[in-house]
Amino acid sequence: MDSIEQQFLDLFSVPHVGRVRSPLRICPLGAHVDHQGGLVTGMALDVNVELLYTSDPTGFIRIQSMDFPDEEYFHIDRVPEMLPGFWGNYIRGSVLALSRDFKLRKGLKAVIQGKLPMGGLSSSAAVTTAYLMALADVNGIEVSKEKLIQYSHWVETAFIGLKNGILDQSANILSKDGYLMRMDCAANEWELIPKSSSMPEFEVVIVNSGFTKALISTDYNNRVDECKIAASLLQELSRGETTPYKDIVLHSVTRDEWMTHRESLPGRFGRRAKHYFTENQRVIDGCEAWKRGDIEMFGRLMVESGESSVHDYQCGSPELITIFDTLKSIPGVYGARFSGAGYRGCCIGIIDPSCHKEIEERIAEVYPVKHPQYADKYKVYFCKTADGASYTARCGARE
Repeated sequence: MDSIEQQFLDLFSVPHVGRVRSPLRICPLGAHVDHQGGLVTGMALDVNVELLYTSDPTGFIRIQSMDFPDEEYFHIDRVPEMLPGFWGNYIRGSVLALSRDFKLRKGLKAVIQGKLPMGGLSSSAAVTTAYLMALADVNGIEVSKEKLIQYSHWVETAFIGLKNGILDQSANILSKDGYLMRMDCAANEWELIPKSSSMPEFEVVIVNSGFTKALISTDYNNRVDECKIAASLLQELSRGETTPYKDIVLHSVTRDEWMTHRESLPGRFGRRAKHYFTENQRVIDGCEAWKRGDIEMFGRLMVESGESSVHDYQCGSPELITIFDTLKSIPGVYGARFSGAGYRGCCIGIIDPSCHKEIEERIAEVYPVKHPQYADKYKVYFCKTADGASYTARCGARE
C-alpha cells in the first residue's frame, strides 16, 4: 500500500474507490499566446497529481492534501468564497464550475498529493482537472475532454481571477505520449501530431529556480492587457475602428496588418505584438520539424521562443534567465525556454538522455554562484512524456 492509500484509509476508515492521475505539462512552443487566441503546443509529463476519492452521499466535500496543511471541508450547496493563496480554491471552483450545468448531489471524500517545487508546469490545472473528474464520476456525469477544458479554464479565470488561456488545461487533458499536441486557441481546434520514427530518443529536463510567486501577484495580467492594447492600436491603424476592449485579442489582427503597421506601435506594445506573431510562426515551423523528426530544429525554435520571451514579451526573472542561458549552452540540450508564465518557477529543456551528468554539473557550477540565496533550493529533474489525465479507477458505476 502506498502512502496516499494509507493516508486515505487512516482518514476515512474505508478503502478508496476512485483514482485520478493528472499530469503536469510543458509547452515547448507557443509561449504567452494562448490568451490572445494563438497557436500552442503541449506535452504531458510522467509526473502526476494523484487524487484518491470516494463519494459522500450527504453532499459534503472533505479533502486532505498531503502537500499542504489543513483540510478543506464544505457542503456542495454552500461553497465558500475564493480565499487568495489557499490550496482549497481549486475544489471550490470545480464544484461551482460543474454546478453551472449540472445538479450535484454527491460530494467527495478525498486525499490529493503531487505538489512538487515545479512552478511553471501548471500543477493548478492538473489539480483542477483531477477534482472535476472525480466530481463528475461520483455524480454520474459524463464530460467530454473539450468540456473538461472549459470547466477547468472557468475555475482559473472566473473564480481565481487569472487572465490565462486554455494551454494548461489542453496539454493536461489532451496529451498522448509520443505525440505533440497542437491547439488553435481561437478556434478551439486541436490535433495530436505523431513523433516521426526517425526522431532520436529524448527526455525533458526541468530546472526549478527555487523562486516561487503566485501568478496572480506577478505581471501576468498586465501582459495580457498590454497585448489587448497592442491589438486595439493595430486595428485602429489598419481599419480606423476597433473591437470592444473586452473582446479584442491579437488574433483579431491579421499578420499582414501587423507587418504593415508594426513600426508605428510604441514601445512595449510593439514588442508584445512581435512576440505573438513570431511565436505563432515558430509553432507552425516546430510542428513541421516534429513531423520530420528534426529534433535539432525543434530545439532551436524553442531557444528562439525563450529569447523572444525575454526580449519581446519581457517576462522572466534574473534567476530564470540564468538557468535559460546556461541550459542553451550545454551540449546535448536541443532546446530550452521558460515554462509557464515565466515569472517564477522553472526552465525546461528537450535533451539527449545521455547528458544528465553534464547538465547537473553545469547548473551546479553557475546557478548557486550567481544566486546564492537559492543554492539549497534549486532542483534539477529529468522526466519523460506521458498521456493526459485519466481515471485509473472509477466509482460512479457502482455507487
